Amino acid sequence: MIKPAFVKQGDAVTTVARLFGTRVVVKGMTWLPAIQVVATLLLAWLFGKRHPGYSRSRRLLTGAAAMPVVLGSEWCHNLAHAAAAQGVGKPMDAMRIFWGTPLLVYYDLEDPTVTPRQHIARALGGPVFNMLVVPIAWRLRRRTRPGTLARDVADAAVVANAFIGTVGLLPIPGIDGGAITKWTLVARGQSPAQADMTVRGINGVLAAGLAAGAAAAFRGRRPWLGGLMVPFALTALAIATGWLREQAPREA
Repeated sequence: MIKPAFVKQGDAVTTVARLFGTRVVVKGMTWLPAIQVVATLLLAWLFGKRHPGYSRSRRLLTGAAAMPVVLGSEWCHNLAHAAAAQGVGKPMDAMRIFWGTPLLVYYDLEDPTVTPRQHIARALGGPVFNMLVVPIAWRLRRRTRPGTLARDVADAAVVANAFIGTVGLLPIPGIDGGAITKWTLVARGQSPAQADMTVRGINGVLAAGLAAGAAAAFRGRRPWLGGLMVPFALTALAIATGWLREQAPREA
């Protein structure tokens, strides 16, 4: 994957559970829930920006209440991947808890025993889950009153699942959309190497589109949206230029 291998075969890890046929592992002290603390503070800040009248304690309370919903959406996204992988008979190699969040581990992203359709099904599991949650969260949101803690938490549920589901479908290697795009191309007759090159070209177009979108967001005084788009634009550009690779090329 683009990110460093979080668990390699032979690493000293501790298995703490098995979910959907996948080992849930921890490594050293990196299981500590540091991201939960960071997410609480970040959400408190965001809600403060949205509601300037909130006191500091109200901001912290809202951030603490929304944090399990936001991070829970990410956890369920990854568990949906694990369920989909088990459903097609090709479970993931592991799921590592890293500072309180789950990371999916596949030792070989081009495992020849996994068919293109199985690759696609495994990658679709997470985004499909989040997209199914969005309308449910929206209906629950409509049952809450503006300015209440329940409304803020419901808003967080809608935004988190819409964001995770949408971003997950971007055709960037290392996230779900990249795998879906690559293995769809392979299913249509391209070799994995050819599909990788096609995905690089797609990412060149994506980088330009995201950069234009970020510029428009900044001009429209939506810096939060522009700030979200910039790292994805840079990642897509790095993929397009070959600076980042999902997996090292196989030896001939």
